[in-house]
Amino acid sequence: MELLRVENLVKDYVSPEGEVQRVLSIDRFALDSGEQVAIKGSSGSGKTTFLHIVAGILAADSGRVCFDGNEITHLSESRRDQYRARELGYVFQSFHLLGAYSALENVTLGAAFGSGGDPGLARELLETLGLGHRLQHRPHQLSIGQQQRVALARALAGRPRMVLADEPTGNLDSTHAQEALELLCSLCRKQGAALLLVSHDPAVLAAFDRQEDFAALNGAVEEVTP
Repeated sequence: MELLRVENLVKDYVSPEGEVQRVLSIDRFALDSGEQVAIKGSSGSGKTTFLHIVAGILAADSGRVCFDGNEITHLSESRRDQYRARELGYVFQSFHLLGAYSALENVTLGAAFGSGGDPGLARELLETLGLGHRLQHRPHQLSIGQQQRVALARALAGRPRMVLADEPTGNLDSTHAQEALELLCSLCRKQGAALLLVSHDPAVLAAFDRQEDFAALNGAVEEVTP
């Protein structure tokens, strides 16, 4: 069953010199419920902008993004926030953990915007990720790999129907990157969540049966770093 459909998506940026630069020009992209897809592409190619539009963080200039048959493209910012909180989990490359809160609080608070927060599920996810002994530790007391696991747990604590992952292993060494990727994919399968991941790492991409080349999807738009 199709969960996400993107059609004729266009996004432009205006440079400081006033020049209009096209960042996205995607004719069509689709993702089924529970499907796991990796999008490969170099840094600065617009992959993050694409994820941000799918997540409703940014608005497209034209085109359609439909989630479960409902178009989100022209929703107000507050309605897009509601959609993101209710339906999506997001794994950022830089984690974005709240420094003043514990690992457990970071996960519970992250879920509170969507499902209302379930401390039991938050604890279960952290224990599954090997952090049962680090529940009360704050981000600065955790290693980079442990912070990444907290970010994974936070993305899944709201039981999202789709998880977006933006270079989720980019700050990890190869061993921890492989572990984090396996955990992300297995947890998404367990919860029945679709996974859309972007990466330029061949080792990460190799874990996915379906890979999409972003340059082909994006009509070979010139690389930019917005």
